[in-house]
Amino acid sequence: MSRWERATAALPYLLVLLPALFSLLRTWRVEVLALALFAAAWHWFVVAFRPGWTARAWVVAGYFVVLLAVVVALVRIDTVFTVTGVGVFVQCFALLPGLWAYAGVAVTVGTLVAARPPAGRTPVELLASFVVGVLVASMTGLVFQTVSEQNAQLKEKSARLAALAEENADLQARLLVQAREAGVLGERQRLAREIHDTVAQGLTGILTQLEAADEAVGEAPAVRARLATVRELARESLTEARRSVQALRPAPLAATAQLGTALSEVAAAWSRASGVPAPVSVTGDARPLHTEVESTLLRVAQEALANVGKHARAARVGITLSYMEDVVALDVRDDGSGFTHGTGFTPGSGGGFGLVAMRQRVTRLAGSLAVESAPGQGTAISATVPAIPADPGT
Repeated sequence: MSRWERATAALPYLLVLLPALFSLLRTWRVEVLALALFAAAWHWFVVAFRPGWTARAWVVAGYFVVLLAVVVALVRIDTVFTVTGVGVFVQCFALLPGLWAYAGVAVTVGTLVAARPPAGRTPVELLASFVVGVLVASMTGLVFQTVSEQNAQLKEKSARLAALAEENADLQARLLVQAREAGVLGERQRLAREIHDTVAQGLTGILTQLEAADEAVGEAPAVRARLATVRELARESLTEARRSVQALRPAPLAATAQLGTALSEVAAAWSRASGVPAPVSVTGDARPLHTEVESTLLRVAQEALANVGKHARAARVGITLSYMEDVVALDVRDDGSGFTHGTGFTPGSGGGFGLVAMRQRVTRLAGSLAVESAPGQGTAISATVPAIPADPGT
């Protein structure tokens, strides 16, 4: 309950009991005490104790009839109780709708004027008292209604704001849960990509070399060369695994600021291991790019080369890095056996996480990945991502 509501609730009691106190201090009269207590109790019983009753017209009418009769009796005993009429005015505007409130005020003023002793007053004076009383009471009631309406509007707005705040809190909680779930899913995908692009590729290379070493058994120099390559791949895979755990940039990018140089190093290492030439060409204005852009393109190249080594049986691979105004593109082409969807290393074949990982990486940067292949016609993979400049601080 607001302060205004508390004040209006207490006003009728004050306007009955305070005049009674002043009247009893001047002259002790039991009837004054009894009538004042009855008026306060009547108001409490009908309005405060049984607030639902005031919705019934006959109850409100009976309430005012009894209250006015008690006020008239008190005014006839002592004119100080005329101020009690102000409390009745307030109740008129609180309990009666629309114009009925002003009609109740007029009846109350007329009753009070008639209840006061004539004391030689002329009819004109009585009429003037009535008109002035109605005007003053109406203005008072108008102020009361305005304040009450504003208070009701403020309560309604406060309730709406509270509902909106609660709705926003619920929405924020749901968004936090969704963001947390999306973060967990994104992190799982990132770890899956990192493990596949580092440990899985390295181990695949190791297995390939071991198979070749097994075929070359009996030729000691060849076995030693293959085992040396195995050791090199194992060391590189271990280094990459550690870097993935620490969420660092790929090893080739950590040692050079140019993506083209990093691609050449990766392609050269792959060529040494596979025996397939993989030249790298760079077109356009080479420039440092954002870490995520360079890492994504480097990982796509590593995955594409790994797929060629596992499936394509190619004699040559070509890698082209093209710097354009708004985008940068990476193309990896081979002259191998090619594939059709549902075979080879495409998604759903049991070994198809490679293309999925590449597409996820590129899509995360709002880029696109295109794969063109046909049996016996080789494969071309093209990744295009926005050319986001490198951070000034990196």
